[in-house]
Amino acid sequence: MKLGVLSADRPLVWMLPLVAMLVAFTIIPLIYNIWLSFHEYAPFRRRLEYVGFENWRMLFSDSRMWEALGTTMFYFTVVLLVELVLGMAIALLLDAEEFGFGFLRSILTLTLVVPPAIVGMMYLLIEDAEFGVLTYVLEIFGILDKTTPILATGSLALWGVMLADIWQWTPFMVLIFLAGLRSLPSEPYEAAMLDGASAFMTFRRITLPLLSKVIAVATLIRGIDIFRMFDYVFVMTSGGPGTATYTLSLYSWQQTFSFIKWGYGATLSLFTLVIILVIANLFIALAKVRW
Repeated sequence: MKLGVLSADRPLVWMLPLVAMLVAFTIIPLIYNIWLSFHEYAPFRRRLEYVGFENWRMLFSDSRMWEALGTTMFYFTVVLLVELVLGMAIALLLDAEEFGFGFLRSILTLTLVVPPAIVGMMYLLIEDAEFGVLTYVLEIFGILDKTTPILATGSLALWGVMLADIWQWTPFMVLIFLAGLRSLPSEPYEAAMLDGASAFMTFRRITLPLLSKVIAVATLIRGIDIFRMFDYVFVMTSGGPGTATYTLSLYSWQQTFSFIKWGYGATLSLFTLVIILVIANLFIALAKVRW
């Protein structure tokens, strides 16, 4: 009885652990990062010194940063579109109760439990110029040969990294779309069948509109994750060859930990956060997503 009264009259008490975690692991680090962006570490004096808006001025005049942002936007657009299309296509194929389809749906989760760094190492071997499986297949079909290594060629390296991302996270989209397809009402499809609508027309006029909110939420969640991608590039190319695969997250990490520019690294991470918030909120407004 006392527990019921406590939960009904004082619900905030039960939220205190969550609020404490939010403050400790989100609010405080964000405030510290903002404070750090107005300072810079002086290695010879071994202390942080106030530099005002110098880091922000440096940010907007940094050509390397704009190049990394362009690479990130390209990566974000291509990977998200491919995962959306492939995810929907595979979900439509697996949305049946045929023998073995349940097993296929269950094994889709296997790629999601593998750490991205391990996937990067896997594809580092798969795309190896000497003994990589993908290189061997491409050579058989005359598309590529060993003299043009995928991850060591500026025009191909980013595509090689994107392939690893698409392989691992397309099943995530498939599972979300499958859940959405399973929740759709059957009446519109029965009516379309009686009217003689084709499969494509049914998909375009019924399935897509009914799944619009599911697609929007999946796009939002996956898009945020793609934009801050770091693991694959770090493991597979470290930003190379040259700067062909430099992303904003990798550039921020390099400035912070390789060049010991803590203030500038914090500024880069805040800039990334601002871009993500702007894109996400614009998408929410356009897609009319309701939480």
